[in-house]
Amino acid sequence: MLEHYAKACNLLGLAGSGQLTKMVNQICVAGLVQALSEGVAFANNAGLDAKKVFETISQGAASSWQMIHRHQTMIDDEFDHGFAVDWMRKDLDICLQEAARNGTPLPVTSQVNDFYRELQAMGGGRWDTSALLRRLTRDE
Repeated sequence: MLEHYAKACNLLGLAGSGQLTKMVNQICVAGLVQALSEGVAFANNAGLDAKKVFETISQGAASSWQMIHRHQTMIDDEFDHGFAVDWMRKDLDICLQEAARNGTPLPVTSQVNDFYRELQAMGGGRWDTSALLRRLTRDE
């Protein structure tokens, strides 16, 4: 039944391993979205055509699901879709608690979690996680 809903269905270990795998996913996504936000801001501030930049680099090593599916909405300042900042904060708090328990330093994840906290303070709890860009452009 799961094959109809998922691209991959793997047994990852004992009970709880799926939750830990979800934590790994969120850690990776948080870092990717922050890097993508910085790239969009840099392209705009450098006077580049950000759409062309991301159409080009999404074909190479920098490509990710986030880049392919979110660069245009980020460029257009559209964040009323997707996975909400509030949900990511909840997930990253769980990740950071588990990392403290198992002794894994997560400096980037911790920093990005703080950035999401800033978005919440800006009223962006329901914005898509790609709204990290708004932190970088809020003074414009």
